Parts: sequence; structure tokens; C-alpha cells
Amino acid sequence: MTFARAILPNTAGVGFKPEHFEVLRTQRPDIGFLEVHAENYMGDGGPPHRRLEALRADYPLSLHGVGLSIGSPRPLDRDHLQRLKALMRRYEPGLFSEHLAWSSHETGFLNDLLPLPYTEETLGFVCDHIETTQDVLGVRMLLENPSTYVAFAHSVIPETEFLAEIAGRTGCGLLLDVNNVEVSATNHGFDPIAYLDAFPLQHVGEIHLAGSFDAVDDAGRAFLIDAHGSPVRPSVLELYQRVIFRAGRLPTLIEWDNDVPDWATLFAEARRADLYAQAAEREAVRHAV
Repeated sequence: MTFARAILPNTAGVGFKPEHFEVLRTQRPDIGFLEVHAENYMGDGGPPHRRLEALRADYPLSLHGVGLSIGSPRPLDRDHLQRLKALMRRYEPGLFSEHLAWSSHETGFLNDLLPLPYTEETLGFVCDHIETTQDVLGVRMLLENPSTYVAFAHSVIPETEFLAEIAGRTGCGLLLDVNNVEVSATNHGFDPIAYLDAFPLQHVGEIHLAGSFDAVDDAGRAFLIDAHGSPVRPSVLELYQRVIFRAGRLPTLIEWDNDVPDWATLFAEARRADLYAQAAEREAVRHAV
């Protein structure tokens, strides 16, 4: 199946939080788009849908799933897919994305996004699940690179190659979470610049930026937690500029899901991302001359 490439503005957007509804609805600030988690809107009605319907009249939407469990070897939940399909029809989002992770086991669901081994077997069922999802929803989905804290000893395919193969086999796009790159690079000791240089940027349809939290394990080793509760680190913004320099401007989400700030603080984060992207774009133009 061939899918049309969905489009959001190539500027910064933010995740919608109910505490910001009145500002968004009454002041209509100039923000590129809003992103919502699909699972928060699986009910048929009520205040969540009334708010989102009001905002959809003014802003493009990106729909981000966290519960499809693309990386699980068990079959996809068909009821969940149908609920996603109903949401797609109701709100017509510019993009739909999910995680390269699993969150289901036998008959239960886990409140986490867990990593998976990068093997040919895993590659096979992940591609099957993405093809099923795209067939049911009728849209090209984006798959997000994970943030990880442990690695599988029997992984045999580098993550960037694994993602490139998925995109090549299924026709899906990729969501590049730059903060996830820094988190995983710090936790596993690899070079985030080398990772990004190997990333198949031609398939990227959206970028995520977020804050992370410094922690120390029981052995005294420093690591990062993908916490989504603070401003984007300068080091992540520098990596983001490297991506924009190579790939051009792309829809970019500021993720801030915990300790949610006031609207002015969140809006400033989006504006900061736009400034970094504009600077990278100007630098790319100078190098092209």
C-alpha cells in the first residue's frame, strides 16, 4: 500500500495539557501544532473530547500512541487498533506515531515502554505489526527510537540499521527523539553524534525534544532518565541542530509531561527550539553556497 506523506508545519509544537486549555482557546498563541497521547482519548465523550474538538478547530494535531505494543511478539490488540482508527477519523491528525517498544505480556499490559532485542526474528514481527497498523488505520505511521537503560546481549543489528530496515520494508516513517539519543548514548557509552550520523534521516517525519534527569546507580555510575519534566538540555539542542543542518526543518515537539510548567514557560521552550532550528538552517544555506 502507498501512503500519502502527512504534513505538519515545520516548526515547534507542544504536547497539549488540560491546564493550558484556556490560554490556547482564548489567546490562540502562535504554536505550530499540538500533540496528544491517543490513549487519553479512547473514551467516546466527556471533557477531554470537548476540549480537543475545540482546539482542533485552531491547531493541527499529531496523535502519539503509547499502548500499541509494536515490539511485542504477541498479536496486536485489534480492539485497540479500532479505537485508534476511530480517533484518526474523528480528528484527522497530521501525523500518527508509536514507539519501538513493547508494553504487553500474555493478557496483561504494563505501564512502561520496554526495550526489545534487535534480531532478525524481532525485525520480522515488528514489520508485520507496522504493516497491520498501517493497513487498518490507512495512514503512514512514524516509529520512535527508544530511550533505554539496559541492552540485550543477543542483539545483532545496530539500532540505526534496525530502524532503517523497518522503514524500508514497511514504508513507515520515523520519529527521531533526540533526547532519547542522548539518554541512551549516556547510559550505554556510545557517541550520540555517530548515532545521528548513521540515522536514516530521509525517513524522519517528526522530531521530539525533552528534558532528562541525572541519576546514579548502585555502583556509582551516572546515567540519565528520560523524565519529560524539565527544559531541554543545551547538549540536546546542539544535537538537534546537527539533525536540522542535514535534514532541514521538521515538525518538532517539546515533550513536557511531568511537573508541567505554566504556558509561558512551555511556549518559551518551543520558541527556543525554533531559534536553534533557524540557526541550523542558515548555517546549512551558507555551506551550500
